[in-house]
Amino acid sequence: MPCKQVFSAATTRAAVHAAVAVLMVMWIGTPTSAWGQDKKMIRIGVTKIVSHAALDADEKGFEAALASAGFKEGVHVSYDRQNAEGDPGKATAIARKFEQDKVDLVHSIATPTSQAVVKVISQIPVVFSSISDPVDAGVVPKDSAPGKKTGSNVTGVSDMWPVALQMETYARFVPKAKTWGTIFNPAEANSVTHVKAIRAAAASLGLKLVEVTVASSSEVEAAAKSLVGKVQAITITSDNTTVANIDAIARVCDQNKIALFAGDVDSVPRGAIAAYGMDYFLVGYSAGKKAALVLKGVKVGDIPWGPVEKFSLVINLKAARAQGVAVSPDLLKRAAKVIE
Repeated sequence: MPCKQVFSAATTRAAVHAAVAVLMVMWIGTPTSAWGQDKKMIRIGVTKIVSHAALDADEKGFEAALASAGFKEGVHVSYDRQNAEGDPGKATAIARKFEQDKVDLVHSIATPTSQAVVKVISQIPVVFSSISDPVDAGVVPKDSAPGKKTGSNVTGVSDMWPVALQMETYARFVPKAKTWGTIFNPAEANSVTHVKAIRAAAASLGLKLVEVTVASSSEVEAAAKSLVGKVQAITITSDNTTVANIDAIARVCDQNKIALFAGDVDSVPRGAIAAYGMDYFLVGYSAGKKAALVLKGVKVGDIPWGPVEKFSLVINLKAARAQGVAVSPDLLKRAAKVIE
């Protein structure tokens, strides 16, 4: 006959307390995170072609979006931030480093770095930002239209500028300017795309466009000087080589009373009279929201890529005075921000 065991209430309580004590020891001895007690720190590789105000703002926006989604740096994620310093070869080396390190996600900022990343990395999720034409650049599949899924390991945010509207707006600042100049690096696919659009916009407005090409940052100031006496205004594309050195262009424009316009609002405080463009912090923030979805388990190829569509007019009156331009009250009324 089996022995029948009888447990008192005191015995049961003691057993429960003992079990809870064991669980507490186990819990205290295990690191905690937003990902659960057994999750490692998420590693994100960040690569940008060069450092300038717009791309730096993009990078900050991306990380702010992740932080707002619960991915705090040093707590849940770590960043390996790399700068190719304008060198496509270095951009490729950075991409290879990320692949070898097996980072969990890559944030590629600008066209050249994104092109390098997608050529090297095929298994790690990639979220791009600040690319004018991801399809033409080969970053997303040819059959992947804006707002559509890529079906690959890539998604992101495009920064295609409203070039025709920009040129129409800038022409109102200097209606007597009939010959315009632009400076760009033809090695950047995004620049080639934008310059084609500028040509078309200038032609539709009856304006002549003088184009000067550069191969490196060291050539930008000389390129600006070569336009002196030939143009009455200069407009800068999304060219990273040129934007990184817009201060040098602004100095030439100030000295020679040439009106300077940019396409990104971050370049306006650096010496451009105006920009009808986008806030690159918001470009990065939009990309960061897509990255957060990836880190929460959504397949990257199922997250549609697309453009940022919010634009605003920013005017720099100090630059206008330096370059001999009187800004009309009508344009000032339209401005979202005016720098005195």
